[in-house]
Amino acid sequence: MGTEPGEQHRGDGPPGDGERKAPALGNGVAREVTHEFHESGAQCVGRGDDNVVFGRWIRHGLLRLPALQATYRGGGKLPIAARRGDARAPRGEPERERDMDVGMIGLGRMGANMVRRLMGDGHRCVAYDRTPEAATELAREGAVAAASLAALVAALPAPRIVWLMVPAGVVDGAIEDLAPLLSVGDTIVDGGNSNFQDDIARAAALSARGLHYVDCGVSGGVWGRERGYCLMIGGEPETVRRLDPLFASLAPGIEAAPATPGRTSDARTADRGYLHCGAHGAGHFVKMVHNAIEYGMMAAYAEGFNILQHAGAGRADQEHDAETTPLRHPEHYQYDFDLAEIAELWRRGSVVTSWLLDLSAQALARDMHLAKFAGRVSDSGEGRWTLAAANDLAVPAHVLASALFERFSSRGEADYANRMLSAMRFGFGGHVEKGPS
Repeated sequence: MGTEPGEQHRGDGPPGDGERKAPALGNGVAREVTHEFHESGAQCVGRGDDNVVFGRWIRHGLLRLPALQATYRGGGKLPIAARRGDARAPRGEPERERDMDVGMIGLGRMGANMVRRLMGDGHRCVAYDRTPEAATELAREGAVAAASLAALVAALPAPRIVWLMVPAGVVDGAIEDLAPLLSVGDTIVDGGNSNFQDDIARAAALSARGLHYVDCGVSGGVWGRERGYCLMIGGEPETVRRLDPLFASLAPGIEAAPATPGRTSDARTADRGYLHCGAHGAGHFVKMVHNAIEYGMMAAYAEGFNILQHAGAGRADQEHDAETTPLRHPEHYQYDFDLAEIAELWRRGSVVTSWLLDLSAQALARDMHLAKFAGRVSDSGEGRWTLAAANDLAVPAHVLASALFERFSSRGEADYANRMLSAMRFGFGGHVEKGPS
Protein backbone atom coordinates (compact mmCIF):
# COMPACT_ATOMS: atom_id res chain seq x y z
CA MET A 1 0.00 0.00 0.00
CA GLY A 2 1.41 3.37 -1.01
CA THR A 3 1.77 6.46 1.10
CA GLU A 4 0.50 9.84 -0.03
CA PRO A 5 2.98 12.72 -0.16
CA GLY A 6 3.38 14.36 3.20
CA GLU A 7 2.02 11.36 5.09
CA GLN A 8 3.52 8.63 7.21
CA HIS A 9 2.50 5.01 6.85
CA ARG A 10 -1.00 4.32 8.22
CA GLY A 11 -1.02 0.54 8.37
CA ASP A 12 -0.89 -1.85 11.27
CA GLY A 13 2.57 -3.15 10.47
CA PRO A 14 5.94 -1.59 9.59
CA PRO A 15 5.84 0.18 6.20
CA GLY A 16 8.34 -2.18 4.62
CA ASP A 17 12.01 -2.64 3.90
CA GLY A 18 14.26 -0.04 2.42
CA GLU A 19 14.48 3.70 2.82
CA ARG A 20 11.99 6.46 2.09
CA LYS A 21 12.40 10.21 2.48
CA ALA A 22 9.63 12.47 3.68
CA PRO A 23 9.00 15.75 1.86
CA ALA A 24 10.95 18.82 2.87
CA LEU A 25 9.72 20.65 5.96
CA GLY A 26 9.76 24.41 6.29
CA ASN A 27 10.72 26.79 9.08
CA GLY A 28 14.29 25.58 9.21
CA VAL A 29 13.25 22.40 10.99
CA ALA A 30 14.47 18.97 9.95
CA ARG A 31 14.29 18.81 6.14
CA GLU A 32 14.91 15.15 5.75
CA VAL A 33 13.39 12.21 7.57
CA THR A 34 14.80 8.80 6.83
CA HIS A 35 13.07 5.55 7.73
CA GLU A 36 15.31 2.62 8.43
CA PHE A 37 13.50 -0.57 9.22
CA HIS A 38 15.05 -3.30 11.32
CA GLU A 39 13.92 -6.57 12.81
CA SER A 40 12.77 -4.84 15.98
CA GLY A 41 10.73 -2.20 14.13
CA ALA A 42 11.32 1.07 12.37
CA GLN A 43 13.64 3.86 13.35
CA CYS A 44 12.73 7.42 12.47
CA VAL A 45 15.54 9.95 12.71
CA GLY A 46 15.14 13.63 11.91
CA ARG A 47 18.03 15.58 10.45
CA GLY A 48 18.41 19.17 9.39
CA ASP A 49 19.47 22.72 10.34
CA ASP A 50 18.16 22.43 13.87
CA ASN A 51 19.38 18.86 14.36
CA VAL A 52 15.94 17.90 15.64
CA VAL A 53 15.34 14.30 16.54
CA PHE A 54 11.72 13.42 15.84
CA GLY A 55 11.74 10.11 17.75
CA ARG A 56 12.37 6.45 17.06
CA TRP A 57 10.04 3.54 16.47
CA ILE A 58 12.07 1.12 18.53
CA ARG A 59 9.17 -1.27 18.90
CA HIS A 60 6.29 -1.09 16.48
CA GLY A 61 3.14 0.08 18.20
CA LEU A 62 4.70 2.38 20.82
CA LEU A 63 4.05 5.41 18.62
CA ARG A 64 0.73 6.27 17.04
CA LEU A 65 1.14 7.73 13.57
CA PRO A 66 -1.57 10.44 13.24
CA ALA A 67 0.28 12.75 15.59
CA LEU A 68 3.46 12.27 13.56
CA GLN A 69 1.60 13.09 10.37
CA ALA A 70 0.30 16.31 11.85
CA THR A 71 3.77 17.22 13.01
CA TYR A 72 5.34 16.63 9.61
CA ARG A 73 2.64 18.50 7.75
CA GLY A 74 2.91 21.49 10.08
CA GLY A 75 6.69 21.64 9.91
CA GLY A 76 6.91 21.48 13.69
CA LYS A 77 9.07 19.62 16.15
CA LEU A 78 7.86 16.41 17.76
CA PRO A 79 7.84 16.81 21.55
CA ILE A 80 9.10 14.23 23.99
CA ALA A 81 5.61 13.06 24.86
CA ALA A 82 4.96 11.62 21.39
CA ARG A 83 6.06 8.20 22.47
CA ARG A 84 3.04 6.24 23.68
CA GLY A 85 -0.70 6.06 23.31
CA ASP A 86 -1.94 8.59 20.80
CA ALA A 87 1.33 10.54 21.09
CA ARG A 88 -0.34 13.76 22.11
CA ALA A 89 2.17 16.19 23.56
CA PRO A 90 1.32 17.10 27.18
CA ARG A 91 0.65 20.74 27.73
CA GLY A 92 3.69 22.55 29.01
CA GLU A 93 6.08 19.64 28.43
CA PRO A 94 9.42 20.84 27.06
CA GLU A 95 11.11 19.27 24.10
CA ARG A 96 13.98 16.98 24.89
CA GLU A 97 17.34 18.30 23.80
CA ARG A 98 18.76 14.91 22.88
CA ASP A 99 18.46 11.18 23.24
CA MET A 100 20.94 9.61 25.62
CA ASP A 101 22.97 6.47 26.17
CA VAL A 102 22.47 4.68 29.48
CA GLY A 103 23.59 1.40 30.95
CA MET A 104 21.10 -0.53 33.10
CA ILE A 105 22.34 -3.04 35.67
CA GLY A 106 19.59 -5.24 37.09
CA LEU A 107 16.84 -6.40 34.73
CA GLY A 108 14.23 -7.65 37.16
CA ARG A 109 10.58 -6.66 37.45
CA MET A 110 11.30 -2.94 37.14
CA GLY A 111 14.71 -2.65 35.50
CA ALA A 112 13.73 -4.46 32.30
CA ASN A 113 10.57 -2.43 31.83
CA MET A 114 12.46 0.81 32.47
CA VAL A 115 14.81 -0.16 29.65
CA ARG A 116 11.81 -0.79 27.40
CA ARG A 117 10.27 2.57 28.26
CA LEU A 118 13.55 4.38 27.64
CA MET A 119 14.06 2.64 24.30
CA GLY A 120 10.49 3.42 23.38
CA ASP A 121 11.36 7.09 23.73
CA GLY A 122 14.50 6.85 21.62
CA HIS A 123 17.27 6.37 24.18
CA ARG A 124 20.01 3.84 23.57
CA CYS A 125 20.31 1.25 26.35
CA VAL A 126 23.04 -1.20 27.27
CA ALA A 127 21.67 -3.92 29.53
CA TYR A 128 23.41 -6.22 32.00
CA ASP A 129 22.12 -8.77 34.48
CA ARG A 130 23.67 -11.67 36.35
CA THR A 131 21.19 -13.81 34.44
CA PRO A 132 22.34 -13.45 30.80
CA GLU A 133 18.95 -14.45 29.40
CA ALA A 134 17.41 -11.25 30.76
CA ALA A 135 19.80 -9.11 28.72
CA THR A 136 19.42 -11.33 25.66
CA GLU A 137 15.66 -10.85 25.71
CA LEU A 138 16.06 -7.06 25.75
CA ALA A 139 18.61 -7.30 22.94
CA ARG A 140 15.88 -8.79 20.76
CA GLU A 141 13.90 -5.61 21.44
CA GLY A 142 16.70 -3.20 20.56
CA ALA A 143 19.00 -2.96 23.56
CA VAL A 144 22.68 -3.85 23.56
CA ALA A 145 23.28 -6.90 25.76
CA ALA A 146 26.45 -6.77 27.83
CA ALA A 147 28.02 -10.00 29.05
CA SER A 148 29.91 -8.27 31.86
CA LEU A 149 30.24 -4.95 33.65
CA ALA A 150 33.38 -4.23 31.64
CA ALA A 151 31.47 -4.83 28.42
CA LEU A 152 28.67 -2.53 29.58
CA VAL A 153 31.12 0.27 30.34
CA ALA A 154 32.96 -0.22 27.03
CA ALA A 155 29.67 0.07 25.11
CA LEU A 156 28.80 3.47 26.58
CA PRO A 157 30.19 6.80 25.35
CA ALA A 158 31.76 9.13 27.90
CA PRO A 159 30.64 10.70 30.11
CA ARG A 160 28.82 7.48 30.99
CA ILE A 161 25.55 7.02 32.83
CA VAL A 162 25.08 3.71 34.61
CA TRP A 163 21.76 3.09 36.35
CA LEU A 164 21.51 0.42 39.07
CA MET A 165 18.19 -1.35 39.68
CA VAL A 166 19.32 -3.91 42.24
CA PRO A 167 18.29 -4.73 45.84
CA ALA A 168 19.56 -2.32 48.50
CA GLY A 169 21.71 -5.02 50.06
CA VAL A 170 23.86 -5.47 46.97
CA VAL A 171 24.26 -1.85 45.85
CA ASP A 172 27.59 -1.32 47.61
CA GLY A 173 29.00 -4.50 46.11
CA ALA A 174 27.82 -3.49 42.66
CA ILE A 175 29.39 -0.04 43.00
CA GLU A 176 32.61 -1.59 44.28
CA ASP A 177 32.81 -3.72 41.13
CA LEU A 178 31.68 -0.94 38.78
CA ALA A 179 33.55 2.15 39.96
CA PRO A 180 37.09 1.02 38.97
CA LEU A 181 35.85 0.55 35.39
CA LEU A 182 34.50 4.10 35.09
CA SER A 183 36.25 7.36 34.19
CA VAL A 184 36.25 10.81 35.73
CA GLY A 185 32.94 12.53 34.99
CA ASP A 186 30.86 9.35 34.76
CA THR A 187 27.64 9.05 36.78
CA ILE A 188 26.15 6.22 38.80
CA VAL A 189 22.40 6.33 39.48
CA ASP A 190 20.98 4.14 42.24
CA GLY A 191 17.33 3.59 41.40
CA GLY A 192 16.65 1.00 44.09
CA ASN A 193 15.40 1.46 47.64
CA SER A 194 18.62 2.36 49.43
CA ASN A 195 18.89 4.01 52.82
CA PHE A 196 19.41 7.74 52.34
CA GLN A 197 22.30 7.68 54.81
CA ASP A 198 24.12 5.20 52.56
CA ASP A 199 23.63 7.62 49.65
CA ILE A 200 25.44 10.37 51.50
CA ALA A 201 28.42 8.11 52.20
CA ARG A 202 28.51 6.72 48.65
CA ALA A 203 28.38 10.16 47.06
CA ALA A 204 31.35 11.32 49.14
CA ALA A 205 33.40 8.22 48.30
CA LEU A 206 32.65 8.41 44.58
CA SER A 207 33.30 12.14 44.45
CA ALA A 208 36.84 11.46 45.65
CA ARG A 209 37.27 9.33 42.52
CA GLY A 210 35.84 12.01 40.24
CA LEU A 211 32.53 10.19 39.80
CA HIS A 212 29.02 11.58 40.21
CA TYR A 213 26.27 9.87 42.17
CA VAL A 214 22.51 10.33 41.95
CA ASP A 215 19.96 8.63 44.19
CA CYS A 216 16.58 8.13 42.55
CA GLY A 217 13.58 6.67 44.31
CA VAL A 218 11.39 4.97 41.69
CA SER A 219 7.70 4.26 42.23
CA GLY A 220 5.50 2.57 39.68
CA GLY A 221 6.07 -1.14 40.10
CA VAL A 222 5.32 -3.57 37.32
CA TRP A 223 2.85 -1.11 35.77
CA GLY A 224 5.44 1.60 35.25
CA ARG A 225 6.24 0.74 31.65
CA GLU A 226 2.81 1.95 30.55
CA ARG A 227 1.84 4.30 33.38
CA GLY A 228 5.27 5.86 33.84
CA TYR A 229 7.41 6.04 36.96
CA CYS A 230 7.28 8.63 39.72
CA LEU A 231 10.89 9.68 40.31
CA MET A 232 12.29 11.24 43.49
CA ILE A 233 15.82 12.44 42.81
CA GLY A 234 18.78 13.50 44.95
CA GLY A 235 22.19 14.77 43.88
CA GLU A 236 24.20 17.67 42.52
CA PRO A 237 22.00 20.07 40.52
CA GLU A 238 24.17 20.07 37.40
CA THR A 239 24.38 16.27 37.30
CA VAL A 240 20.63 15.94 37.76
CA ARG A 241 20.02 18.47 34.98
CA ARG A 242 22.21 16.50 32.60
CA LEU A 243 20.10 13.40 33.21
CA ASP A 244 16.81 15.25 32.69
CA PRO A 245 16.02 13.57 29.32
CA LEU A 246 16.07 10.16 31.02
CA PHE A 247 13.88 11.30 33.89
CA ALA A 248 11.43 12.93 31.48
CA SER A 249 11.13 9.72 29.46
CA LEU A 250 10.56 7.50 32.49
CA ALA A 251 8.08 9.84 34.19
CA PRO A 252 4.31 9.66 33.51
CA GLY A 253 3.99 13.14 31.98
CA ILE A 254 1.75 16.06 32.79
CA GLU A 255 -1.47 14.38 31.66
CA ALA A 256 -1.14 11.63 34.28
CA ALA A 257 -3.18 13.70 36.73
CA PRO A 258 -5.45 16.76 36.57
CA ALA A 259 -3.88 20.11 37.41
CA THR A 260 -4.03 20.99 41.10
CA PRO A 261 -6.38 23.93 41.68
CA GLY A 262 -4.43 26.99 42.73
CA ARG A 263 -1.18 25.70 41.26
CA THR A 264 -0.18 28.44 38.84
CA SER A 265 2.65 26.89 36.83
CA ASP A 266 2.86 23.64 34.90
CA ALA A 267 6.50 24.22 33.95
CA ARG A 268 7.89 22.47 37.03
CA THR A 269 8.98 18.88 36.70
CA ALA A 270 6.80 17.67 39.58
CA ASP A 271 3.80 18.28 37.31
CA ARG A 272 5.30 15.71 34.94
CA GLY A 273 6.12 13.12 37.59
CA TYR A 274 9.74 13.70 38.60
CA LEU A 275 11.46 16.04 41.03
CA HIS A 276 14.96 16.96 42.11
CA CYS A 277 14.25 16.81 45.84
CA GLY A 278 17.61 18.08 47.08
CA ALA A 279 21.17 17.06 47.85
CA HIS A 280 22.52 13.51 48.00
CA GLY A 281 20.13 11.22 49.84
CA ALA A 282 17.12 13.50 49.35
CA GLY A 283 15.57 11.33 46.66
CA HIS A 284 15.70 8.18 48.73
CA PHE A 285 14.57 10.06 51.85
CA VAL A 286 11.40 11.15 50.05
CA LYS A 287 10.92 7.64 48.61
CA MET A 288 11.45 6.17 52.08
CA VAL A 289 8.60 8.23 53.53
CA HIS A 290 6.51 7.51 50.41
CA ASN A 291 6.82 3.78 51.05
CA ALA A 292 6.01 4.14 54.74
CA ILE A 293 2.83 6.01 53.79
CA GLU A 294 2.09 3.18 51.38
CA TYR A 295 2.37 0.71 54.28
CA GLY A 296 -0.16 2.73 56.25
CA MET A 297 -2.60 3.06 53.36
CA MET A 298 -2.41 -0.64 52.57
CA ALA A 299 -2.94 -1.56 56.22
CA ALA A 300 -6.01 0.69 56.42
CA TYR A 301 -7.60 -0.97 53.38
CA ALA A 302 -6.72 -4.44 54.67
CA GLU A 303 -8.15 -3.80 58.12
CA GLY A 304 -11.32 -2.25 56.71
CA PHE A 305 -12.00 -5.15 54.36
CA ASN A 306 -11.27 -7.57 57.21
CA ILE A 307 -14.01 -5.97 59.32
CA LEU A 308 -16.41 -6.26 56.40
CA GLN A 309 -15.39 -9.89 55.93
CA HIS A 310 -16.27 -10.67 59.59
CA ALA A 311 -19.51 -8.68 59.68
CA GLY A 312 -21.55 -11.87 59.52
CA ALA A 313 -20.17 -13.33 62.75
CA GLY A 314 -23.62 -13.13 64.38
CA ARG A 315 -24.92 -15.81 62.02
CA ALA A 316 -22.54 -18.43 63.45
CA ASP A 317 -23.26 -20.51 66.53
CA GLN A 318 -22.09 -18.63 69.61
CA GLU A 319 -19.73 -20.29 72.05
CA HIS A 320 -20.29 -19.73 75.75
CA ASP A 321 -17.33 -20.48 77.95
CA ALA A 322 -14.78 -18.73 80.15
CA GLU A 323 -12.33 -18.31 77.29
CA THR A 324 -14.68 -16.58 74.85
CA THR A 325 -15.92 -13.01 74.98
CA PRO A 326 -19.62 -13.22 74.17
CA LEU A 327 -21.03 -11.35 71.18
CA ARG A 328 -23.67 -9.32 73.02
CA HIS A 329 -25.90 -8.64 70.03
CA PRO A 330 -25.40 -11.26 67.34
CA GLU A 331 -28.44 -9.86 65.58
CA HIS A 332 -26.37 -6.77 64.76
CA TYR A 333 -23.85 -8.78 62.74
CA GLN A 334 -25.87 -10.75 60.23
CA TYR A 335 -24.35 -9.30 57.06
CA ASP A 336 -22.92 -11.12 54.07
CA PHE A 337 -21.05 -8.43 52.17
CA ASP A 338 -19.80 -8.89 48.63
CA LEU A 339 -16.34 -7.40 49.05
CA ALA A 340 -15.61 -7.31 45.32
CA GLU A 341 -18.72 -5.22 44.72
CA ILE A 342 -17.90 -2.89 47.62
CA ALA A 343 -14.38 -2.37 46.31
CA GLU A 344 -15.78 -1.58 42.88
CA LEU A 345 -18.31 0.78 44.43
CA TRP A 346 -15.65 2.69 46.36
CA ARG A 347 -13.68 3.24 43.16
CA ARG A 348 -16.39 5.62 41.95
CA GLY A 349 -16.85 8.94 43.68
CA SER A 350 -15.54 7.82 47.07
CA VAL A 351 -13.01 9.78 49.10
CA VAL A 352 -10.95 6.58 49.54
CA THR A 353 -10.47 6.08 45.81
CA SER A 354 -6.84 5.31 44.90
CA TRP A 355 -4.68 3.07 42.74
CA LEU A 356 -4.24 0.77 45.73
CA LEU A 357 -8.02 0.42 45.85
CA ASP A 358 -8.01 -0.32 42.12
CA LEU A 359 -5.54 -3.14 42.71
CA SER A 360 -7.60 -4.42 45.65
CA ALA A 361 -10.69 -4.48 43.45
CA GLN A 362 -8.83 -6.47 40.81
CA ALA A 363 -7.64 -9.02 43.39
CA LEU A 364 -11.14 -9.42 44.86
CA ALA A 365 -12.68 -9.79 41.41
CA ARG A 366 -10.36 -12.70 40.73
CA ASP A 367 -10.97 -14.41 44.09
CA MET A 368 -12.80 -12.81 47.00
CA HIS A 369 -11.18 -15.32 49.38
CA LEU A 370 -7.62 -14.42 48.24
CA ALA A 371 -6.77 -18.12 48.54
CA LYS A 372 -3.45 -17.89 46.68
CA PHE A 373 -1.98 -15.61 49.38
CA ALA A 374 -0.73 -16.89 52.74
CA GLY A 375 -0.72 -13.43 54.31
CA ARG A 376 3.01 -13.24 55.08
CA VAL A 377 3.76 -9.61 54.24
CA SER A 378 7.36 -8.55 53.60
CA ASP A 379 8.96 -5.18 54.20
CA SER A 380 11.95 -3.94 52.23
CA GLY A 381 13.33 -1.55 54.85
CA GLU A 382 11.79 1.84 54.09
CA GLY A 383 9.19 1.58 56.87
CA ARG A 384 11.89 0.81 59.43
CA TRP A 385 14.10 3.64 58.23
CA THR A 386 11.18 6.06 58.32
CA LEU A 387 10.48 5.20 61.95
CA ALA A 388 14.18 5.57 62.76
CA ALA A 389 14.13 9.05 61.20
CA ALA A 390 10.92 9.88 63.04
CA ASN A 391 12.63 8.86 66.27
CA ASP A 392 15.71 10.97 65.52
CA LEU A 393 13.48 13.93 64.70
CA ALA A 394 11.06 13.34 67.62
CA VAL A 395 8.12 13.20 65.18
CA PRO A 396 5.14 10.97 66.11
CA ALA A 397 4.27 8.34 63.48
CA HIS A 398 1.65 6.13 65.12
CA VAL A 399 -0.04 4.85 61.95
CA LEU A 400 3.21 4.11 60.15
CA ALA A 401 4.57 2.25 63.18
CA SER A 402 1.43 0.16 63.53
CA ALA A 403 1.45 -0.75 59.85
CA LEU A 404 5.08 -1.85 59.99
CA PHE A 405 4.62 -3.89 63.16
CA GLU A 406 1.61 -5.63 61.64
CA ARG A 407 3.87 -6.82 58.83
CA PHE A 408 6.23 -8.28 61.41
CA SER A 409 3.28 -10.08 63.02
CA SER A 410 2.14 -11.46 59.69
CA ARG A 411 5.42 -13.33 59.38
CA GLY A 412 5.13 -14.97 62.77
CA GLU A 413 7.40 -12.54 64.62
CA ALA A 414 4.72 -12.11 67.30
CA ASP A 415 4.28 -15.85 67.89
CA TYR A 416 6.68 -16.09 70.82
CA ALA A 417 5.09 -13.09 72.53
CA ASN A 418 1.68 -14.67 72.06
CA ARG A 419 2.88 -17.94 73.55
CA MET A 420 4.24 -15.93 76.49
CA LEU A 421 0.82 -14.35 76.96
CA SER A 422 -0.80 -17.78 76.98
CA ALA A 423 1.76 -19.06 79.49
CA MET A 424 1.02 -16.19 81.87
CA ARG A 425 -2.74 -16.66 81.58
CA PHE A 426 -2.35 -20.35 82.30
CA GLY A 427 -0.06 -19.57 85.24
CA PHE A 428 -2.33 -17.14 87.06
CA GLY A 429 -5.73 -18.53 86.09
CA GLY A 430 -5.34 -21.99 84.65
CA HIS A 431 -6.61 -20.73 81.29
CA VAL A 432 -6.12 -23.36 78.59
CA GLU A 433 -5.65 -22.25 74.98
CA LYS A 434 -8.50 -22.94 72.61
CA GLY A 435 -7.79 -24.37 69.19
CA PRO A 436 -8.75 -22.60 65.99
CA SER A 437 -12.48 -22.51 65.33
